[in-house]
Amino acid sequence: MAATIIEPKPGVDMGRVVVSITVENVDDRERADRGELPPEQVRKITTDALVDSGATMLCMPESMIKNLGLVFHRRRDSRTVTGTVTLNVYRGAQIEVQGRAVTDEVLGLPEGAQVLLGQIPLQRLDFWIDIVNHRLVGNPEHGGQWMAEVY
Repeated sequence: MAATIIEPKPGVDMGRVVVSITVENVDDRERADRGELPPEQVRKITTDALVDSGATMLCMPESMIKNLGLVFHRRRDSRTVTGTVTLNVYRGAQIEVQGRAVTDEVLGLPEGAQVLLGQIPLQRLDFWIDIVNHRLVGNPEHGGQWMAEVY
């Protein structure tokens, strides 16, 4: 799945990178893999996400998280453009972007908020934001291939 480029408005912004992501309930996937749940009953959502290096985690509106059936984990203070707020954190999400997948937590946002793909999943998926071409690319330090670093 390729990134969608939203062209900048003259004098307004430098453009945004939006990618298609699929978020799946990990518990459902594991049950389906064991034959306990038909694969078509695995709860998942495919949606566009704004690639946001200012966000820490994958952030989704609470209604999307509820539809996925993710498990509440804890509450976490979060800095936003309007100040500090306490948001819910959910566990058990598999995040797939451009053929790469990782299991991670999701931060719940108020309804109507844009889905944000933040730094932690981007780093775990070994993606870089190509600012010049407004797209998400495999880490060029790894030849674009998905690689973990262990030092």
